[in-house]
Amino acid sequence: MKAEKKTPKEKTRLHPLNKHRERYDFSILSENSPELKDFVSLNKYGDESIDFFNADAVKTLNKALLKRYYNIDFWDIPEGYLCPPIPGRADYIHHIAELLGNSNYGKIPKGKHIKCLDVGVGANCVYPIIGNAEYGWSFIGSDIDKVALESATNIANKNKNLKSAIEFRLQKKPKDIFYGVLPKEETIDISICNPPFHSSMEEANKGTLRKLKNLKGEKVNKPTLNFGGKNTELWTEGGENKFIRNMVRESKNFAQSCFWFTTLVSKQSNLKSIYHALENVNAFEIKTIALGTGNKTSRIVAWTFLIAEEQKAWRDTKWNK
Repeated sequence: MKAEKKTPKEKTRLHPLNKHRERYDFSILSENSPELKDFVSLNKYGDESIDFFNADAVKTLNKALLKRYYNIDFWDIPEGYLCPPIPGRADYIHHIAELLGNSNYGKIPKGKHIKCLDVGVGANCVYPIIGNAEYGWSFIGSDIDKVALESATNIANKNKNLKSAIEFRLQKKPKDIFYGVLPKEETIDISICNPPFHSSMEEANKGTLRKLKNLKGEKVNKPTLNFGGKNTELWTEGGENKFIRNMVRESKNFAQSCFWFTTLVSKQSNLKSIYHALENVNAFEIKTIALGTGNKTSRIVAWTFLIAEEQKAWRDTKWNK
C-alpha cells in the first residue's frame, strides 16, 4: 500500500513567473536529457522522482532543468562545489526583476543594457544563466575563489548565448565586496548576493544535518552535502550577519553606482541589525521581499541611496532611452 500523497501539484509560494511552480515532469525533462532516466524511480507516494540525497542525481536534474528551461547546452561544476536548487535561484531573479519594474512605471527593464552584479557567482553561474535567459540582462560575476570563476567562465564560454553576456572578476581581498571588482565610475542597475549563511564549519555541518532531517523525516548523524558546497560558499567569519553589514557599509561608497543593492537574508534574527546598519548609512529606501521555497522561508533585503529625482533620471536615461 503506497503512502498518502502529500506533495502539492503547484508550489504556490514561488513567484508567479517562476517556471518551476509545478512538480517536475521527469518524462519531459528526460526527452532532451536522457541521462536523467537512470536516476528516476517511483517514490513512496507512487510519483516519479529522484533521490535528492544522491549528489549525482541532483546534478543531473540541474543539467536537465537548465537545458529545458534556459537553453543551456553545457553545464557542469567541479566536485564538491555548490549545486544549487534551480527553483529558488529563479525566484530571486524574478523578484528583483519585479523590484526593477516597480521602479520603472511598472515595466520590467529588459535587455543587455541592464547590468547586474552577482556577488559570489560561484562555480555554478546559475543566477546569470537565469537572469540572461529570462530578461536578457548582462552580468558581472565576482568571486574570491579562482576555481569557481574558472568553472563559471567555462560554462559561459561553452554556451553561445552567455559568452558575451557575463564578465567575471576575481575579488582578491576576501573581506571586500564591491571594492576591487566595481570601479566607482562604472554603473550597474542591481546587485545580488547569496551570502554564506554560517559563521563556522561546525555551524554549517549542524545546518546541513537539520536540512537532511527535514528532507528525510528522521535523524541524520553524518552531514552529507547532497547539494555540495565549499567552505567559502557555506560559511564566513561572523556569518551572514557580519557579511551583509559589511556589504551595507561598502555600498554607501557606491551610492551613485547602483540603483538597487540586494541580498538574500536566510535568518530572520539577523534582520534587526541589518536594518540598523542601513539606517546608519542613510539608505533612502529599504524593501524586504518575502521568499518561500519548500520547507524554507527566506527574504531579500533591498536598498537604494538614490532619491526620487535621481531614480527618475536613472530610469529615463538608462532604461527608457
